[in-house]
Amino acid sequence: MFGIPGKQAVTITPKASAQISKLMGSAGHAGLRIGIKKGGCAGMEYTMEYVDVADPNDEVVQQDGACVMIAPMAQMFLFGTEIDYETTLLESGFKFRNPNVTEACGCGESIKFDDALAAK
Repeated sequence: MFGIPGKQAVTITPKASAQISKLMGSAGHAGLRIGIKKGGCAGMEYTMEYVDVADPNDEVVQQDGACVMIAPMAQMFLFGTEIDYETTLLESGFKFRNPNVTEACGCGESIKFDDALAAK
C-alpha cells in the first residue's frame, strides 16, 4: 500500500524469522500481524497478534519461513523498519529498528513519530 515496488516494507533478521516461524508452528497460525496504537508515555505503541487469515489490505512480508502482516493503518509508520529478536540475561523479545521514530520512552515500550508523518 505505501511500499516501493520491489522493496519489502519491513526486513526481518534471521533471529526474528526463526522466532516468528517457531511461534507460527507451535500455535498453528498463518502469521503475525504488526500494528501501531495510541498509548504509552511517548504516545504510540507497537502491537503484535497472531493471525489465521490475512486481511486483504495487510502488507504481507514473507522471509525465511516467517510471515508478517502489517495492519493498513500502520504501514506508513513501519516502512523501512528492521524487526529483530534479541535475548539478554534479563529479557528476550522482538526489537523494532524503525527509522521513522523520533523519540522513545525510557522503558522502550512506546514511541513517537514525526508530526508530519502522523498527520498524513
